[in-house]
Amino acid sequence: MVLSTRATQAKDAIMTVSSFLAEAQERGNDPDALDFTFGNPHEMALPGLVSAMQEQLEPRSVDWYAYKTSERSAQEVVASGLRSELGLDFEPADIAMTQGAFGAISLAFALLADVGDEVVIPVPGWFCYAPMLHAANLVPVGAPLAPVDFSLDVGEIARAITPRTRLVIVNSPANPTGRVYPKETWDALAEVLDEASRRHGRRIWLLSDEPYRRIRFDGIGFASPAGSYPWTLIDYSYGKVLLAPGQRLGYLAISPLLEPAERSALREACNPVQLAIGWGFPDALMQYSVPALESVSIDVAELTRKRDRMFDALHSAGYTLTKPEGTFYLWGRAPGGDAATFCRALAEQGVFVMPGTLFDQPAHWRISLTATMEMIERALPVLEAAEGMHRQTAR
Repeated sequence: MVLSTRATQAKDAIMTVSSFLAEAQERGNDPDALDFTFGNPHEMALPGLVSAMQEQLEPRSVDWYAYKTSERSAQEVVASGLRSELGLDFEPADIAMTQGAFGAISLAFALLADVGDEVVIPVPGWFCYAPMLHAANLVPVGAPLAPVDFSLDVGEIARAITPRTRLVIVNSPANPTGRVYPKETWDALAEVLDEASRRHGRRIWLLSDEPYRRIRFDGIGFASPAGSYPWTLIDYSYGKVLLAPGQRLGYLAISPLLEPAERSALREACNPVQLAIGWGFPDALMQYSVPALESVSIDVAELTRKRDRMFDALHSAGYTLTKPEGTFYLWGRAPGGDAATFCRALAEQGVFVMPGTLFDQPAHWRISLTATMEMIERALPVLEAAEGMHRQTAR
């Protein structure tokens, strides 16, 4: 056998996603393709992103582009932003700058989990959790979300925990459902994790996956579980709020509520572990740009307009949908309950959406709202006709 067991498991777990990504990249230069699969930009980059990088491009010292770990200036800006957003006393040393949320999640796995440890993940949830866990020789264990409204089911998480559980991953605002979970949910989860940690004689950690934290609708507030459960790490990516997933910038943050000895141990481990797992730091240019990028954002008002246009039209056409409270996705049930067949039929008409099979939900589908309004208007008649055809067939 050429491949390691973990490489084979990771490849098999991510195969559907990688195939989908390759197809989306092939469609990238087709002006007629109505591609709503991934959260990619369909308009030119945000001016603030471009100007921030341009301002830092010209070297100001001979070591401007030397090897970089976590730049102090970036850590200070992130810690300040977190103090403002979450009301917790983060310090620069609590922040490890990473190559997007991918890098932060990989770092969290390396810091906390040993080979064979179990990690509880939400279902439906981000399709890269399981492949990343397999690649790290860890065991993904699914915990279903509530079946109707896709709220976080704390009882299901409790049932998924075993003596081998080391980590639980939560995601709010959630991909693919768009749900934003309240503090009451985190308080309830904290009780479950604390009790299970005592029962099994081993601390269960929480990884709060928050790349969509700044993309919320209708004035909905945000609470991080880091404020409810001290044994929490936060991962974040700038790629979502900047709508620039190709520029890898993110961080892993340690909850300041953690007891001093554990907080210090994690702080001291981040830098050497990032070196050990393959230089897991953002490029110099991206780190220098952090102070300016903290105030740059996708137009959430325009995104809200796209959400409302798409949701209202599809809901009126008869689709069953979850109205997103955050993220830039719309999640719904496929007509007839067969998402793969539904998505293939749309693709034949030039409209590309993501089947729920990528999220272990074969009856559902996801559509990205990062498309232009012109794309949405062109796609709506096709989507409305597909639901109408299903109703006629069902009679």
